[in-house]
Amino acid sequence: MPQRKIIIADDHPLFRAALHQALYQTLGNLLFLEGESFETVQALVAEHPDAELVLLDLNMPGANGLSGLAFLRGQYPALPVVVVSAYEEPALIHRALALGASGFIPKSTPLPLLQTALQTVMAGDVWLPPDLPRPSSPPSADDQDVAQRLGTLTPQQYRVFLLMSEGLLNKQIAARMNVSEATVKAHITVILRKLGAQTRTHAMALTRSLTLDAMQ
Repeated sequence: MPQRKIIIADDHPLFRAALHQALYQTLGNLLFLEGESFETVQALVAEHPDAELVLLDLNMPGANGLSGLAFLRGQYPALPVVVVSAYEEPALIHRALALGASGFIPKSTPLPLLQTALQTVMAGDVWLPPDLPRPSSPPSADDQDVAQRLGTLTPQQYRVFLLMSEGLLNKQIAARMNVSEATVKAHITVILRKLGAQTRTHAMALTRSLTLDAMQ
């Protein structure tokens, strides 16, 4: 019988180790695949399509906020993604759920409750923090639309998008990705079309609502 696989996406080694231990104590011997950057996580998901779950931090190299969640849900709709984050604002939690998260576990969750949460999501159910208030307003249709559009980007296009969001110029993106500047320009043309944006600045404005900065 194939070993069950869990992808832990977090840039803090100590917290990855804590999740590893909690999962082992709760569910026994699993194969843990760990990624400290979103680029690594993309590679792990592509290499292990039989993974049962991704535990995703919202703030790690190559990801800021809900754009990574939107990308994973668009590219791998059958793969459950549970957000594990130090950001615990109710509005953020409800937005993550609206964008397809299978649960939301705050990093402040005590170990016994964390183990309960992991058991719940591994059983295929949604887990949310106790006493989570109801959303004050329904999810924004604009947020849903831009998230769906992000989900249509290919892995390479999404990487270009992330480097664009860091403010890198085409030449710098090309050097970072070890491709030609013409290739970067071609990717950006497709990215803008998929996002429904006229310019790079317009694309960043459209997707800003998914960043953590916009939620604080």
